[in-house]
Amino acid sequence: MASDFRRNVSIRGNQDFSEIKLGNPVRVAAGALGVKEALRHGFKEMGVVRSMTALLNMNQQDGFSCPSCAWPDPEKPSKLAEYCENGAKALADEATTSHIGADFFKKHSVEELSQLTAYELNKFGRIIEPLVLKAGSVNYEPISWQEAYNLISEELNALNSPDEAIFYTSGRSSNEAAFLYGMFARALGTNNMPDCSNMCHESSGVALGETLGIGKGSIKLEDLYEAEVVIVAGQNPGTNHPRMLSALEKCKQNGGKVISINPLRESGLVNFKNPQHLKGWISGEDMADLHLPVKINQDIPLIKLMLIKLATLDAIKNNIFDHEFLETYVDGYQELLNDLKTYDEKALLAQCGVALETINKAVNLLAKKSKIVVCWAMGLTQHKNGVENIREYVNLLLLKGAIGKPNAGTCPVRGHSNVQGDRSVGIMHFVNKELNERIEKHLGFVPPSKEGYDTVGAMEAMHEGKAKVFMCLGGNFLMAASDTEYTAKAIQNCDLTVQVSTKLNRTHLVTGKTALLLPTYGRSEKDMKDGKLRHITIENSMGQVRQSRGLLKPASETIKSEPDIIAELAHTFFNGKHSIDWKGMGENYELIREKIDQVVKGYADTEKKSKGTGYYLPNNVRELDFSELPNGKAQLTINQVPQHKLNTNEYMLMTMRSHDQFNTTIYGLDDRYRGVYNERRVLFMNPQDMESAGLKKLDVVNITSTYDGIERTANKFKVIPYAIPKGDLAAYFPETNVLVPYNHFSDRSKTPISKSIKVTLKKV
Repeated sequence: MASDFRRNVSIRGNQDFSEIKLGNPVRVAAGALGVKEALRHGFKEMGVVRSMTALLNMNQQDGFSCPSCAWPDPEKPSKLAEYCENGAKALADEATTSHIGADFFKKHSVEELSQLTAYELNKFGRIIEPLVLKAGSVNYEPISWQEAYNLISEELNALNSPDEAIFYTSGRSSNEAAFLYGMFARALGTNNMPDCSNMCHESSGVALGETLGIGKGSIKLEDLYEAEVVIVAGQNPGTNHPRMLSALEKCKQNGGKVISINPLRESGLVNFKNPQHLKGWISGEDMADLHLPVKINQDIPLIKLMLIKLATLDAIKNNIFDHEFLETYVDGYQELLNDLKTYDEKALLAQCGVALETINKAVNLLAKKSKIVVCWAMGLTQHKNGVENIREYVNLLLLKGAIGKPNAGTCPVRGHSNVQGDRSVGIMHFVNKELNERIEKHLGFVPPSKEGYDTVGAMEAMHEGKAKVFMCLGGNFLMAASDTEYTAKAIQNCDLTVQVSTKLNRTHLVTGKTALLLPTYGRSEKDMKDGKLRHITIENSMGQVRQSRGLLKPASETIKSEPDIIAELAHTFFNGKHSIDWKGMGENYELIREKIDQVVKGYADTEKKSKGTGYYLPNNVRELDFSELPNGKAQLTINQVPQHKLNTNEYMLMTMRSHDQFNTTIYGLDDRYRGVYNERRVLFMNPQDMESAGLKKLDVVNITSTYDGIERTANKFKVIPYAIPKGDLAAYFPETNVLVPYNHFSDRSKTPISKSIKVTLKKV
């Protein structure tokens, strides 16, 4: 329980246990059970007809893009179904027929609602009218849209500096909304644009930019189909990106091999039943040919050991590394070899925790192959050395010549559906000189040249009273960010907080002195203007831009689209007197796309090209163009092994999703792939560690992290024995985000250390 001087709100919600049930983990991903669960959620939230109408149009070329993950659609989507269980849950969650408005909030105060869990809050349904929480009040009240715009404008005009305003963006936003939002922040005079990518794949962007010259992956979806080896590192596609399993299935059918590198052996890489095919209802496909159960954040010693062994083979045969490719396109080869010679193989082996026999199998497989793809997610990025983790995997690809050719390359698997698009169209806290020049030329105003706040900087600024207005375009900032208690106090220091949202979440309850809750369309809903159906565009995780067009009746006539909300706010703030015709662009998205094409590098004639399967943005790696890098070449890098130095009573904790959630949205309380039902407050622990600590199954412990002399505790978690390396622990976020110190993050990317937190346990 935590409170501020106005509202006695709970920052973490109810922490009581449900009636937990444990079973054997389901070792087959998707299949008939996945279809059953998808339909069960859909029918319950939307009804049968609405569910089937929406599902059959999701991820189709003339339909709408999934509101869940950013996995790309195939060139020829299945007409039966091109979605996964979690995508279906996300759709059902967004398109639910349960609605809440002013009457609901009149009955329920923010103090009362804050006592509930995230799961309970989400179940109330869609927000259907704009609401205001006035200073000193504990109940949201109705407010007109124009009154809301006036209130925001008054608060912005009252600031001593534009840099006292912060504009956060979630990955669910469209390109059109994100572009307008970023340009409004700049027109106001600030680059304070923290983005959800700061908390997840920022390490990927930095590492790939440093080594390959672009902060995006290099492959297309079809490259996976005929890859010879796909390495899936620090990622759980069965839960987080289930449609990826279909691509891996095609790879396997074409003779490719899959190597899994992860502390946990996840079900999606054990066995997969593809429900799109009759065979998938009967038998499954073994996904991972080889699983390397690396200790938490010990990928660098593992990959170094593999590189040493590959280098030894290459010294004998001279054909293990692609020497022609290295000579032509790559810098730093000899320096890397010299550095590898300084490491002791036995020490690397002990540090990574993987059996030598298993490593040798992986080395022998990689030695013979050149079409290699590395896919990764948060298991690599959310560490102090997150950037170095990715650079080490890039070293492997460069040495093998597995870059810039078909069926090989980098594949950072993005989370939310348009998080990559947000950055592409200008959501960034740093200054891009070329972008600023194009803004001045085509939009007619001079953008700020001072770097703004990223997520960590925004938290610090609000906490220290340097920021007064905090606006969020989607998302659940309090639960997504690290250091929950610190973040809550930061938000509460603001004079005004504004949330553009579809459903209720905890950030709507832990607010500034005054708070606005502005409801917006879901991805699946019709966006009509003057009798015409409008569409938006999004960019998937492989750099492909395509149209998305909703088809369901909106939850209410009183909600607005994100571009409408931003455009009308900007029109109000500038009183219609600005070089940009904000009102016109809000009414006509084609005008927004024209400006995107002019201002944002790589976009061209988006209105035409984005139809159907869309088009790919330029990617220098695919063209083997490294001219922007030192010496015009891709960069091999020297990366140090991590040194965590755990005390005898300390463990290394990683946060992760359950199968019944997407990011901070909790759909249910079951994680059938790990055998946990009806409970989220659980801690997965090695059985030998449990015995050494005197713990039994379902014992209750408090988890504490101590950084810079500050203790942070997550209370009441039930211990569950699990196949995880000794010394390692795993638990779900956002419940354990409270343990992550806001000021400990990846070097250069400032991504939080959510996957490698030093903790101690105390039995309750």
